[in-house]
Amino acid sequence: MAFNPQLAIRIRTQLDLFPEAIIEKRMFGGVSFLYKGKMTVGIVKEDLAVRIVSDKMEVELAKASVRPMDFTKRRIQEFVYVSANGFKTESQLLYYIELGLEHAKSKL
Repeated sequence: MAFNPQLAIRIRTQLDLFPEAIIEKRMFGGVSFLYKGKMTVGIVKEDLAVRIVSDKMEVELAKASVRPMDFTKRRIQEFVYVSANGFKTESQLLYYIELGLEHAKSKL
């Protein structure tokens, strides 16, 4: 399963804004970006996969471009997919990266 390489470049550029070490890892048939071993965001085909703290899930899932992650045909807790319409701009992409970083830091 391929992933969108242009989106990977955009994510890498945004992650340069953060001084923390980020590791890339192949996951879910795409690529994911981990902070201290915890997934923040990833790319699955054309979608952005984001880990979100549970108390923000309801707000995010109410957005048209966000849906529950169901990689294994069942809903995965604290994971969402965001379609391309949800991260057209760099500020929108940064928003989801920050949500992913918030989740990773909450699990340390």
